Amino acid sequence: MSEKTKYELEFVVQSSPQLLYQYISTPSGLSEWFADNVNSRGELFTFIWDGSEEEAKLLSKKSGERIKFRWTADDEDGKDYFFEMRIQVDEITKDVSLMVTDYSEEDEIDENKMLWDNMISNLKHVLGSA
Repeated sequence: MSEKTKYELEFVVQSSPQLLYQYISTPSGLSEWFADNVNSRGELFTFIWDGSEEEAKLLSKKSGERIKFRWTADDEDGKDYFFEMRIQVDEITKDVSLMVTDYSEEDEIDENKMLWDNMISNLKHVLGSA
């Protein structure tokens, strides 16, 4: 399997950082926009889409700021890939952005960026900022 490439995306979201954090860090929040259903047992999160399941390990989180996961398949392969969602507030304009860091196969980056676009669009809809 080839090495994955890291990429970052920025989405401006009209929401308070506190509310946005609830949607990126809790199973109930994530199940509103990221997956059909999300369950967690301690550090292990199970994401369910159309009957398929993916597990991710919670690597770190900082309340109100960011959350970082690693898919267990990458963990088992000894890969240190992760995906992170980080809230950034512009000091001057107070605009809130959601910064996404993820890894993808080189030939799937555009497809994965579109997937993130769609998911963040769902998130904005749920937040009422679409």
